[in-house]
Amino acid sequence: MSRVHSGTRAFSRLTRRRVLIAATVGVGVSAAGVAGLSVAGEKGGSNDSEPLVLSLRDAKKGTFDVFSGGSRVTLTDKKLAEKLLKAAKRG
Repeated sequence: MSRVHSGTRAFSRLTRRRVLIAATVGVGVSAAGVAGLSVAGEKGGSNDSEPLVLSLRDAKKGTFDVFSGGSRVTLTDKKLAEKLLKAAKRG
């Protein structure tokens, strides 16, 4: 497994399990906030069984890309980013 390096500081391995745990915690905590999110031109609730993937693009700004099916939505939530990072460190 590889390590991610930032400058001279190495971060611990980010495993699939840690990402899934962090995403689950973050989605559960922020479900109420994200539930109101809508995208113009998108049909809501077309297929709720499709996987949902969160990608934290910028941790300091709290910018996420949310992928579902063939669509992508970008949102910003600093508190969610902080909670996901804390959960990933605990996992």
